[in-house]
Amino acid sequence: MANRYYIIYKPFGMLSQFTREVEGQVTLADLDFTFNKDVYPVGRLDSDSEGLLLLTNDKTVNQALLNPSRKHPRTYLAQVEGIATPEMIEHLRAGVSININGQAHRTAPAKVYALPEAPVLPERVPPIRVRKTVPDCWIQLELTEGKNRQVRRMCAAVGLPVLRLVRVAMGNMDIANMQPGDIREVPYPIGERR
Repeated sequence: MANRYYIIYKPFGMLSQFTREVEGQVTLADLDFTFNKDVYPVGRLDSDSEGLLLLTNDKTVNQALLNPSRKHPRTYLAQVEGIATPEMIEHLRAGVSININGQAHRTAPAKVYALPEAPVLPERVPPIRVRKTVPDCWIQLELTEGKNRQVRRMCAAVGLPVLRLVRVAMGNMDIANMQPGDIREVPYPIGERR
């Protein structure tokens, strides 16, 4: 059977898996599409994160995209509580200490930018809760590692709790012109096969 590759714009509140762990959970099985039984997500996004998720039946892609030695970039847009100062941005770029499963982990250097204005994204359902007395801003982060809840932990480490998190790209794949729940079939997603 031929290998297939699908980019999903995973909506907020959806699990990055096909099976429900408890009644009422929204999963990839709730998308308006019938995938072959051998298709699975490469990596994951937490239910409270949105954006690009790759699904495939090609078992080689998982290693090619997620192995830390490959340093495959992942780009996120994060709406954070507070205003990102140049010092905070530099700290994120250099790497911060976060806790992963009770162990200290120093994040790899990242490309991080404060955005001058909010990016154009589909509305989140439900919308984030805005506190009128607390400002917020958007930052863009490009990481080459993918620890559990890493972007949220990194931002919290510099005093910028994440309000909304959207993965907009993985390598040369992106969610441009997609809406939550959209599915797009793509060719081999990592460039030329070797």
